[in-house]
Order: sequence, then structure tokens, then C-alpha cells
Amino acid sequence: MDLQGIRRSAIAPALALLPAKMSGPAAEVMLLAIGLQESRFEHRRQVGGPARGFWQFEAGGGIRGVLNHALSRQPAQGICRQRDTPASVSAVYSAIERDDILAAVFARLLLWTDPKSLPAIGDAAGAWDLYLRTWRPGKPHPDTWPVLYAQAVNAVTGKVAA
Repeated sequence: MDLQGIRRSAIAPALALLPAKMSGPAAEVMLLAIGLQESRFEHRRQVGGPARGFWQFEAGGGIRGVLNHALSRQPAQGICRQRDTPASVSAVYSAIERDDILAAVFARLLLWTDPKSLPAIGDAAGAWDLYLRTWRPGKPHPDTWPVLYAQAVNAVTGKVAA
């Protein structure tokens, strides 16, 4: 997987569609780290499961949550219109398997619904906690997070995470 390619083709265009306050290196690190954790940016359809997109959203979980949450509902609906996708759970669920920009938008909006600020770049433990709160993975893999998070930090900053 080419993390710079993911940044250029999915994350940067997604963040450009959202309010500027949702952008920045910390957001990019989180999006890369979670995408790596969820799919390694290799699978847009969960192997043996129902999730879709590089960030592995389920219809009744993250998609429904983003479409209904008070903080994310309006931007999600507006961006769905821009991406020619009805703002419904079923339409978004289908679309994010082929629309990486929409998938990245929904991933960023899900992070936006968390009441805490994004963790500082390099705070792997804080990033893991945010991931657990927002994605609520059924089978979390804390053993893979540190290496994947470090890859994300390096891709965004060019520095090796401590």
C-alpha cells in the first residue's frame, strides 16, 4: 500500500470538502492509522464480514452514526450530494466500497463526533483510545497498532514516531 497515494487520492480531497477546522496533520495521521488498522488499505470489502471501504464501515454502525449525529449530519448530507450519493445508509454503504473520498469523509466525520480533540501527533496511546471509542472494533488488535500508527506518523511528518 502506498500511503502517499492514499493521502493524495482519498484523504486530501476528502479534507478539502470539509470545513478547514477538520483538516491538518493530526487528522491525516488518524485517518491513515485507522485505515491501516482496519484494512491495510488493501480491502474495500471486509474479509469475512459486512464492513465496506478502506475504513471498514458497517451500515448500522459508523454510516448510520455519521448520518444521524448532530455534529456530522449536515456535512455528511452536503458531501453526499456533491458525490452524487443519496444520504441514506444503504446508498452510502454501497458507495464507500468504490468511492474512497466519500469513505475518507465519513471516517473524518466519525472522528469529529468524538467529544475529545484529536490526540497530538506521536500520542499512540491517545490515538488508540480515540480509535476504540469511535470505531468500537469487535475484535481489536492492540498489538498491531503501534507499528501501524508509526507508519502513519512517518507518512505525514517524515519522522519516525517514538
